[in-house]
Amino acid sequence: MRAHEAGALHGNDAAPTWLPYPTDVNTLIDGLWSRNTSRNSQGVVEVGGVDVHRIAEEVGTPAFVLDEDDFRHRARSFRDAFAEAFRPHRGADVYYAGKAFLCGAVVRWIDEDGLGLDVCTGGELAVALRAGFPGARIALHGNNKSVHEIRRALEAGVGRIVIDSLDEIELVSTVAEELGTRASVMLRVTTGVEAHTHEFIATAHEDQKFGLSITGGAAFDAVRRVLEVQHLDLLGLHSHIGSQIFDTGGFEVAARRVLDLVARIRDELGHTIDQLDLGGGFGVMYNTQHTPSTPEALAAGIAGIVEKQCHELELEVPHLSFEPGRVIAGPSTQTLYSVGTVKDVRLGGPHHRVYVSVDGGMSDNVRTALYDADYSCLLTGRVSDAAPEVVRVVGKHCESGDIVVKDEYLPGDVRRGDLVSVPVTGAYCYSLASNYNHVPRPPVVAVREGEIRTLIRRETEEDLLGLDVG
Repeated sequence: MRAHEAGALHGNDAAPTWLPYPTDVNTLIDGLWSRNTSRNSQGVVEVGGVDVHRIAEEVGTPAFVLDEDDFRHRARSFRDAFAEAFRPHRGADVYYAGKAFLCGAVVRWIDEDGLGLDVCTGGELAVALRAGFPGARIALHGNNKSVHEIRRALEAGVGRIVIDSLDEIELVSTVAEELGTRASVMLRVTTGVEAHTHEFIATAHEDQKFGLSITGGAAFDAVRRVLEVQHLDLLGLHSHIGSQIFDTGGFEVAARRVLDLVARIRDELGHTIDQLDLGGGFGVMYNTQHTPSTPEALAAGIAGIVEKQCHELELEVPHLSFEPGRVIAGPSTQTLYSVGTVKDVRLGGPHHRVYVSVDGGMSDNVRTALYDADYSCLLTGRVSDAAPEVVRVVGKHCESGDIVVKDEYLPGDVRRGDLVSVPVTGAYCYSLASNYNHVPRPPVVAVREGEIRTLIRRETEEDLLGLDVG
C-alpha cells in the first residue's frame, strides 16, 4: 500500500505514547526554550525582554526569533568545556558548524567569542570572509569542492581544508602549486560507526558519500599519498559519526578506530598525527522524548575515552577539535507564527483531527517532512483556560506533507489570529528554507535586553521576481 502523504499517523487522533498530557497547557517546558524566554504578567511570552506581540507588529510573522545571549552563552560553554577537559594534554578547539545557521552577525559573534568556524561551501565561506572572520580559524569541508572553492580558501589562508576523497588530494595539491603555497589539510575518515539517528544524518557508516574508509583501506592509502605530495601539509584526521547524538558511546568506538589508524601510521609510515577532529552532532531537546547532555559532561566523557585509548596504544593525546552547530544554534531560536484556519476534520465515529494552519510551513521548516522530525509548539500570545486538545500544526503550502508539528497539545480554543511558537528552530530551518510555492523566506531577528535587531530581512515578492529574467 502507498503511504498517505500526511504520514503514518493519518487518521489517528490519539496522542503518541511519548507525548504526556499537560497539567498546564500554557507551561514553558524546561529545556525547550532559550534561557531568556518567559511569560510576563499578562501571560504573553517574552524573549530577551521583548514580547511576541511586539515582534509580530514590528517584523511580521512568520519570523525566526533568536535569543542572542542564549546563542553566545552556548557557544562559550562548549568552547570552555572542551578546553578545560583537554587542558592536561594539547588542548582542544571548538569550531562552530556554520551549516546549522550562518549570517554575518553570527560570524562576528563566533569571532568575538574565540571559536573557529566550519564552512562547507563557497557560499558559507563568502559569508565568513565578508564578515571579516580570520581565515586561519576557518575549516573548509565538502565532499565535492570545486576548483574555485579550493582556490578561494587557499587565497583566504584558511587554517584547514578537510579532504574527502582520493581525487581531492591531487586537486588541492594542484591548486596550491598554482598559487605557490602549501595547503594545510585534514583527511576525513569513516569509521563504520552508525550513530543512533535518522538515516540521512548518520554520516560514518560505510555506505554513504562522505570520507575515506578506515576498514576498506582508503584512509591509510590517502595518508600515504598526502605525505608524498609536495604542496600539502597533513595536520591530522577528521571523523564525524552523525547528528542528534545524546551520549558518548558512539564516540568511544569511533575514537578507537581512528586512534588505531594513528598508531598504524606511526608504526608503518613513521609519521605522527598531532591533531584529531571528532566532529560534532551533539543532540538537542526538540520535545519531551529527548534528554540532551551538558557541554561539561560531553567534554569530560570524550576526554576520558581518548585518554584511555591513547594510553593503551602508547600514543600522546593529540590536539582535539570539535564542531558543534545544532546544539548552539538550535535551542536559541523559536519560530513565531500567526494562526489562520483551524479545521476539525471528522474521520468517522469518534475519530477526528484538529488541523491548526499557520502562515509558514515547510518553506521555513522542512525537517518534519525531510527527517520525520518531531517538534513542540505553544500558544505564546496569550494564556488559555481551555482544555488541552491534540492538534497537528500545518503550513500554508499546497502539499499534504506540509506539517510543522505532527502532534502537540494546544488549548482547545486556539483560533485565527493567535500567535504560536515552535521552539528549537535555530538549526537547519532557515538554512534549509526554500521559496516553495513562491513564498518569501521569513526574517531572522535577534532579541536582547528589550531590543529587536534584524539579522536577515524578510524576502519580498520583488526579491523573487527579480531573479526571473524571462
